[in-house]
Amino acid sequence: MAAAWKSRGTRVRHLGRTGRATTVLLAAGIGMLSPGAGVLPAWAQPTTVAPDDGGYYATAPPLDGFPVPADSGKPDETYEMSKGCVSSGLGEHIDIKSRPWGQEYLQIDKLQEIVRAATGSAGKGIKVAVIDTGVRQHPYFQDRVESGGDYVATPSKLPPGLEDCDGHGTEVAGIIAANPDKDKGIGFKGVAPDATILSIRQSSQNYSKKDQTSTPAASSSNVPTSTGESQKPTSGSEIPPTQKSTGSGSGQSDLGGTQPGQTNGGRQQSQPGTAGSLNTLSQAVVRAANAGASVINMSVDSCRLADGKISDPERALQAAMHYAVEVKNVVVVAAAGNITDTCKQNDQLNPQQPKTIVTPPWFSDDVLSVGAIDTSGGVASFSVNGPWVSVAAPGTEITSLDPAPNSTGLANLTIEGGNQPGQIQGTSFAAPYVAGVAALVRAKYPALNARDVMQRIKSTAQHPAAPGGRDNFVGYGVIDPMAALTSNVSNDAMPSIKPVQSIADLPPADGRDWTPIVVALAGAGGGLVALLITVFVMHTARRKQSTPKPPSARV
Repeated sequence: MAAAWKSRGTRVRHLGRTGRATTVLLAAGIGMLSPGAGVLPAWAQPTTVAPDDGGYYATAPPLDGFPVPADSGKPDETYEMSKGCVSSGLGEHIDIKSRPWGQEYLQIDKLQEIVRAATGSAGKGIKVAVIDTGVRQHPYFQDRVESGGDYVATPSKLPPGLEDCDGHGTEVAGIIAANPDKDKGIGFKGVAPDATILSIRQSSQNYSKKDQTSTPAASSSNVPTSTGESQKPTSGSEIPPTQKSTGSGSGQSDLGGTQPGQTNGGRQQSQPGTAGSLNTLSQAVVRAANAGASVINMSVDSCRLADGKISDPERALQAAMHYAVEVKNVVVVAAAGNITDTCKQNDQLNPQQPKTIVTPPWFSDDVLSVGAIDTSGGVASFSVNGPWVSVAAPGTEITSLDPAPNSTGLANLTIEGGNQPGQIQGTSFAAPYVAGVAALVRAKYPALNARDVMQRIKSTAQHPAAPGGRDNFVGYGVIDPMAALTSNVSNDAMPSIKPVQSIADLPPADGRDWTPIVVALAGAGGGLVALLITVFVMHTARRKQSTPKPPSARV
């Protein structure tokens, strides 16, 4: 009997431990329902951050005393023309009456009225350096294009920088400072139509190294441009189905020439069969800064895989840009880059460790890097994402100057492969919108230094709904030129942007307040636990009372 009693007692003690464990688990479960509870410890929280291997990704390494590159003022290689230059073979000079959507979206006409009222002009006295494929003297510039230098070749008949064999630079400069005749009723106009353009030709896809030239230069007399007979400019909705365009570079047509388009290749530096390198790009930045430019626009870039390293040519460009901003007080603007076969989109899990690095945008401390949006207001599909993107601007369905020699018209189409006309698009054409706005801000606020101007443009942008008011798609948002020109920005020189998110004091979408439900569940759970404990104690007490005493305890 004693053995039997001991066995039953052991079972009772085991039941006691189980009951206590059950009680603890129930209490923990009820606690998770309580308001304010439920925060997992750090070790239990999921993470998507890749381990840091010590490489440079989102932020470029510091200069560490790297010297400003010396400007040679000449090409780094011997280049010669390998393809025919853009031309208007049929001699058409077409004026497009409608305003580009980007111009309407940014309220360019109203901006110019504000600046004219304050200064008497829309950018007069502001020099914008366009480091690109050259800029030709289109009539709508009214002789406001200056020769800045040439790192491709020395034209025999034109001043350095004023030959645009590709057509790209002329279109970029047109968005910044073109000023068509008023009596023609043309809707298109540059953002800062009284500004001066300093043209520096630094790259070309129609020139190549002498030992790489495989075909003779084609005649330019029979190469139609985007204003040729087969691709008459349209208002946009009339554009026929075309080959999809994904870059901002020139594309070779079946007619033997190239057009200022955006075929898959982009305006990349050091590509085989092209002219231009990061070395000459850095020299061109120094040259523009020393020549008195107030703003620099670079719609050219270099794209590579992120490998945790930085090359000497990249450091030279970083040093040149820092020199321009910090020493020469120049606002530097650059295209964020376009997706191509060799420039992949940054769509990796951890945005702070991009797989693709784009320069100059990578050096975000000293440059306004510009992504592109389309007519919907959304991010353009070709715009490269990255932690360095500063702002965004219109980059599709572009209208600008016809770059063909002797043309007095406009262009809104470009030739793609197979003679198909396609829209002009790319971050190359979003950047000059920002450069033009920077020129207007500098004209209206001459006391602001370069960093103040860059800060003003970022802080007045339409911030995305993201932590900190920025993301990797549009940076601090689509530019708001009206706000940049009129807002009372209290601290233009603050070292970093810290936008405050506005929190709407509104009930949830379904109008239900979950607090009473949580409290009720917690109370019910607590009552259930108390009931279980009471039942368990009473059951245990009854068992003890009904248990027979061992023989030794009997009288």
